[in-house]
Amino acid sequence: MKKSFTLSRFDFVTLRLFCAVAQTGSITKGAETCHLALSAASRRLSEFESATGSQLLERSKKGVQLTPAGHLALQHCIRLFQGLERFNSELSDYSQGIRGHVRLWANMSSLTEYLPSILHDFLTDHSDIVVELEEQLSGDIARALVDGIADIGVLAHETSMDGLSVIPFKTNELVVLCHASHPLAKRKAVDFKTCLQYDFVGLNQGSSLLELTSRVAEKEGMHMHMRVQVRSFDAMCHMIAAGLGIGVLPLGACVSQVQALQLKVVRLKNAWAQRELVAAYNPKRELSPSAQLLLAALKRS
Repeated sequence: MKKSFTLSRFDFVTLRLFCAVAQTGSITKGAETCHLALSAASRRLSEFESATGSQLLERSKKGVQLTPAGHLALQHCIRLFQGLERFNSELSDYSQGIRGHVRLWANMSSLTEYLPSILHDFLTDHSDIVVELEEQLSGDIARALVDGIADIGVLAHETSMDGLSVIPFKTNELVVLCHASHPLAKRKAVDFKTCLQYDFVGLNQGSSLLELTSRVAEKEGMHMHMRVQVRSFDAMCHMIAAGLGIGVLPLGACVSQVQALQLKVVRLKNAWAQRELVAAYNPKRELSPSAQLLLAALKRS
């Protein structure tokens, strides 16, 4: 028969202590963080392990390390405290007359090109809802949805999204930007394979756009020579304007910079240049009424 334990035997002081010990690798430091005597902290941890029926910590002269069961316990503790923080935040919102809270994570393309106007209209219609918006890489957004850190994500379609529900959102056109003196500047359209003979300006590692173009280059049996990598589309445009290379960007997200920096736009002939963005959520985690309203607004757009 499967052994179970009684949740009422745990208290938040013990759970916070366990997290502190796991993060510091020391029972002494964990006890100090939680303002407990070392003897009291040791007793709480032993009782916690006894209640779970598993060894959670490996103790040695060098400190403590999590066992596999300890890693699992830590994940659940972190999720529990994240839930409590959300609980506190949303109750605080209610006390201030705000009746909804949605955590929306979005990649750079959607955040710069589409979401400002959508959120303006949504929040005008729903002034009692707060949208907590974060810009993140598409891969991190998918993981946040799985872990329950985000309610809704807007990200690139090519991202791995196992277990998530996905709805179409927008299509943005990827183009090549270059300096007016670049050999490609006189072209109206170009195949990406031709671009691979030149230096590139790109986003940092982890960007879904970088992963997409790198994967296409590999299929062509070539590689992208990255001369400069930066963190934003704006920075890419400035590097391109400085003549450091060409870049592949969503046209709608950089129109103002194209005009201001007098960059040349060259359309890509490749089908993948019509890039799909999607809205995603975790069907295993129930969306709040506020999140459902925002998801419906994203669908309509």
